[in-house]
Amino acid sequence: MSTTHSGSRYPPELLLAICACIHSSCIPSPFPSLDPLVTADHGVPTSLPSSMPAASWPEPIARHTLAQLCLVNRAWYDAAKPWLWDKLEVRLPRTFLSMVEEIAWDYDEETVDMVMDNTIRAATKAALAAGRGSDVEAAKALEERILFCLSAPDESIPVELLSPVASREPSPRRLRPKSKSPARWKIMRSISDAVQNLIELKDPGVYIPTPNDPRPGRFVRHLDFNHFRTLGMRRSVEEGVNSPFVTPHRVEAIIKEMPNLLVFGATEFMDGSLNLRILNELFLRGTPSRGRGRPTRGRALVDHDSEEEDRDRRRDCRELQAVDLTGCISSVFVNALDEFAAAHLLPLEAVDELVSSPRMSMDQPLLFPGLQRLGLRGVKSVASRTLTAFVLAFPALTHLDLSGTRVGPELLAGLGASRTVRLQSLALARCIKLTGDSITELLVNSLVTCDLKELNLYGDITYTCPLSEDNLVDIFTNAPCFLSGNLVYLDLSSAPFTKTLLEKIPQQPRLRSLGLSHIPHIELRAIADMVRTKTPNVEVLTLSGTSPDLDCGLRPGPARGSVRQSSIALHTHIIRPLCTPPFSFSLSTPTAPSAPPATRLRVIELSPAMLNALGVGAGAWRIVRSKGGRGWYVDTASGWVAGELRRDLPKEHVWRRYLDQLSEANGNVSSGIGWHARKMEILYGHGMLGHEDGLYGAVSFAYQG
Repeated sequence: MSTTHSGSRYPPELLLAICACIHSSCIPSPFPSLDPLVTADHGVPTSLPSSMPAASWPEPIARHTLAQLCLVNRAWYDAAKPWLWDKLEVRLPRTFLSMVEEIAWDYDEETVDMVMDNTIRAATKAALAAGRGSDVEAAKALEERILFCLSAPDESIPVELLSPVASREPSPRRLRPKSKSPARWKIMRSISDAVQNLIELKDPGVYIPTPNDPRPGRFVRHLDFNHFRTLGMRRSVEEGVNSPFVTPHRVEAIIKEMPNLLVFGATEFMDGSLNLRILNELFLRGTPSRGRGRPTRGRALVDHDSEEEDRDRRRDCRELQAVDLTGCISSVFVNALDEFAAAHLLPLEAVDELVSSPRMSMDQPLLFPGLQRLGLRGVKSVASRTLTAFVLAFPALTHLDLSGTRVGPELLAGLGASRTVRLQSLALARCIKLTGDSITELLVNSLVTCDLKELNLYGDITYTCPLSEDNLVDIFTNAPCFLSGNLVYLDLSSAPFTKTLLEKIPQQPRLRSLGLSHIPHIELRAIADMVRTKTPNVEVLTLSGTSPDLDCGLRPGPARGSVRQSSIALHTHIIRPLCTPPFSFSLSTPTAPSAPPATRLRVIELSPAMLNALGVGAGAWRIVRSKGGRGWYVDTASGWVAGELRRDLPKEHVWRRYLDQLSEANGNVSSGIGWHARKMEILYGHGMLGHEDGLYGAVSFAYQG
């Protein structure tokens, strides 16, 4: 492609669409293979799901492609830059500081007056180039009219109430901004709108392009700190406390310059920066800030407080769609969330007298209709009252992860009474305050869970599942999400299952990942019968700490099995009947393909003792360990190829070699290696079937709890 004419040969919309396709090529597929993501490039999949080649291009390749397009010419630069800045993942401390320097506005280096003067001058040149002449007098006149339009008072407010007479006719060249620290994009948009309105009066239909802003904050739609670490930097504890990299001031500075931010992810490594101002910047955007306070026009000369200025700016911001606060437990964040709930969410009579609330004149709590996905896994320091008010303030939720929190029955009752929430994915693992009756009521008698596709009620020997046998019977026979057969992920680990209860589970033809760990008294035969008859399409099954047949002789009691007997029981009752094609022999058609296995089962999670008992595995089955304490027994000859689940991959196949490498690594793998996630994927909306790496991946696949 010629670098001289390639930009002028195609319209900008086409170049932008090409860059958008490049950017979307690295987004994880909504049709997952359930397997770990492969970062290496092995070609393009022909159909989905696909284990190998990966369902999406590696993100470094897509970003490198966009970066190279920026170097072609100005047209390609303008088309690729928005997508290059669309997603920001903070990984290294110095990278974050560079990001702040690039996005945030340094008011000392470039004053507000300088930006306004330069922007007005650029807008004037663009307007004149669009057909209004090019002489100096016309440019000067247009600048004067733009300044007058920006400083004109609102006609709905009496002039006498705005300012003293002496200040009512300021010099246009000395226009005072209404805020000492405004958002750069807000100034650009105001000036652009003023120019467009002026041109529209005399030349209707003439389009004036927005003045160019070198700061890229307006392009950012995704910001997360999933990979952020300060470990290994040889910083003392004092330096970490007194000189942190991620501070509230820096986070606020960049978020203010991101009016189109839709996705935000935080972790325990930076939750000390999530104070009340940051929460306000994140949640009080768009609809929650509209219709509140005074009018937005004509206040350039009026002195008013910074809170009103912030509300003005947030009105023009887009509301967040997804927020992941996994593991945020610092006192700064917890106190900020308490203050946020007291100021905007809790009923006035429930607000502590010591809490200052600016909502004293409002009758109803705020609602945030834009947020659809909320992750609060491990936010265990937040009080139940605050948590309840916070979650119920989102009437459009589709994905909700409350695992490991202080969620109580009152939250589930309020959630079940909602007329607008329609959950597709729900995680309530290890919630010690929940009762079996409250969960049953939500699943059986509420429309909120009628379309549920993913349900995580995981429990272990420390925090068991609160469901009783009666609750399980009621759920299996009356819950719409079970009767519809649309579940694709289900975890009922530590529930009081019996052989009779397993027989009551309705058919689940779409179920792909099933958790039945920590059920010590159920036999493997009963589980195998249930999988074969009720859930034949299950690919991943967790049996860690389940069944006396797999206790390896470690469990006290009269019926003990040796290590060898446990290994034989696993292959006899689970792998051979469920994962192995039935034996067939024919003299007439010796080359006829064999019948498929009874189920799609190919990955089994087992306890560490059981994995040790299996040694190096048998046949194509190998042991893959996570970065933490979890491990799986994996059929390396099985995988999704070209949209088909293959069970006969040869040893030289690239996917089988990849699984063999993971097995040989013996746990020395990345945090995203594993199956059957314990954490919900929030940022992209892939739920419990999504795959993540970084700290989110460690929570999903490495941690035992």
